[in-house]
Amino acid sequence: QVQLVESGGGLVQPGGSLRLSCAASGSVFSDNVVVNVMAWYRQVPEKERELVAGIIPAGNTNYLDSVKGRFTITMDNEKKIVALQMNSLKPEDTAVYYCNLKVRRPWRTYEYWGQGTQVTVSS
Repeated sequence: QVQLVESGGGLVQPGGSLRLSCAASGSVFSDNVVVNVMAWYRQVPEKERELVAGIIPAGNTNYLDSVKGRFTITMDNEKKIVALQMNSLKPEDTAVYYCNLKVRRPWRTYEYWGQGTQVTVSS
């Protein structure tokens, strides 16, 4: 019922920048569906997926300590798009980045994931 399409990943040198975006489609635009959180996670092999940044429609944000001051998350609640601007990238930022959406319907909440996009930071 809900699809998340991610874009913007790629290869970049240390100190460079990338902008990830994620667009939701489907029943997320129904009148009885409310977005709770849009977020970006990342994962490297043999490690648990970790929250990089999250944002709610009111504008409150939360960041992983290691990306504070370098990454900025924004969202357009009308269009259901979330973006992650990544500046001053470091090799340790290399990972698969996943878009995450949590929505609320009248009686319960639901969670959706994008397919993941590779970010590689290397000289």
